Amino acid sequence: MSTVSSPHTVEFSGAQGITLVADEWNRGAASGGRPTVLMLHGGGQNRFSWHNTSQILADEGYHVVAIDTRGHGDSDRAPGADYAVETLTTDVIHVLAAIGRPVVIIGASMGGLTGILVAHEAGPNVVTRLVLVDVVPRFQKDGSARIREFMFSNLDGFDSLEQAADAVAAYLPHRRRPRNPEGLKKNLRLRDGRWYWHWDPAFLTKPADDPELRTEKFEDTAMSLAIPILLIRGKLSDVVSPDAVQDFLTKVPNAEFVELSDAGHTAAGDDNDAFTEAVVAFVKRA
Repeated sequence: MSTVSSPHTVEFSGAQGITLVADEWNRGAASGGRPTVLMLHGGGQNRFSWHNTSQILADEGYHVVAIDTRGHGDSDRAPGADYAVETLTTDVIHVLAAIGRPVVIIGASMGGLTGILVAHEAGPNVVTRLVLVDVVPRFQKDGSARIREFMFSNLDGFDSLEQAADAVAAYLPHRRRPRNPEGLKKNLRLRDGRWYWHWDPAFLTKPADDPELRTEKFEDTAMSLAIPILLIRGKLSDVVSPDAVQDFLTKVPNAEFVELSDAGHTAAGDDNDAFTEAVVAFVKRA
């Protein structure tokens, strides 16, 4: 294992010149045959969701980039609320061009679906492996609706970090509540005496396309990929069902599967040790 590396905040240019902010570890390690690891978070999250796993991968000597998707964290909000997955895909293609070398993509939820499209568009010489974190094309609509309900319920902000922590605890009852809510400052911003989630509420605008056609597009694209794929499911997830996992593994035979017994949809945060162990083992085989 290499010496401990610290992240540096960097910027990338996305579609239409939008600025995307990222944390980067080990830029000097971007050589020697090992791929870069690119981390794509889920909707309503940001690059800090990956911090522990990114740090461990960096300590293993990997070049790691954890990026804030447009409209999330410190990245620019999208002009005209353009958060279509095709636009997110174009953003990542720009990032890949800037990185300029093969990558393994680790994507959670929205980031995983984006990763499927990116892997197809960029090709197997650029995206060499893909990790899907609690997401498959045929995900459970009830679980997805619960996420949207949580995101919609607090658009007017919170009086305090404690109040925000109460909301998170109610939404994620299986996760141990931190003693100190200060860690939520990575996900919230203080404005006019209230704490607001650090993502653009316009992101919740429903896509204009047909959801069934969108599902088929993701599925057909995933089936076309020939690269190694790792699907990680939280056993407590209400977004990816066991039946959906089996359906995906049947249709995408180059995919392997790991289930985390103490995790839900937010698998990386629910059981980070088990999640990181699975991810590091998969990346090391690249």
